[in-house]
Amino acid sequence: MASEKKINVNFEVTEEMKEFLEKMVKEYDLPDISKALRCLLDFAQEDGDLEEIFEEIRCRRC
Repeated sequence: MASEKKINVNFEVTEEMKEFLEKMVKEYDLPDISKALRCLLDFAQEDGDLEEIFEEIRCRRC
C-alpha cells in the first residue's frame, strides 16, 4: 500500500482536529499531518469496526 500514488484531497477540519493531528506528528515522529490522517484512515479500513465508527452519531461540537 505504501507504493500507491497519493493524490491531493481537501478536507475541512476544526482547529482542535488539526491540533490533534499535529500532536500525533510530533509524538510519533511522522513527516506531516497528511501522514497522520492516512494512518487513521488505514486503521479504519483495515482494523476499525466500521459500524462503531459510522453508525453512532458523535457530535462533540454541536
